[in-house]
Amino acid sequence: MRATIREIDYWFVTVPDQPGEGARVLGMLAEAGVSLLAFSAAPQEPGVEQITLVPENDEDLARALDRAGYTLTGPQTAFLIQGEDHIGALLDVHRKLFDARVNIRSSTGVTDGRGGFGYVLYLRPEDVRSAADALGV
Repeated sequence: MRATIREIDYWFVTVPDQPGEGARVLGMLAEAGVSLLAFSAAPQEPGVEQITLVPENDEDLARALDRAGYTLTGPQTAFLIQGEDHIGALLDVHRKLFDARVNIRSSTGVTDGRGGFGYVLYLRPEDVRSAADALGV
């Protein structure tokens, strides 16, 4: 496999489901100098959006969100996979997890348009150790 895999912490913050909330959070984090490895947002319940944040540095994220009055939930553990894009790039990862009987809770992936990819695997907490062993992390 032409990729690197590492365990990462991710955190949640909930915001109203209305235009501009993602920009507000991202702007505040940028002003505070918080570097993100990944960001996603999805509806949690009617009127509420859940933003998932994967920071380069957990303390920087917590400090910035606390100062801004947001309630941060976490951390939880995920896996960040980055590498050279090719057909079947994620197949080896999925086969290893299948062989270890690890179920992927959710995942998000993207290519960078220049030959690389990033992929985040979210697992149940009780599956993290088995996944780490299976992936050699």
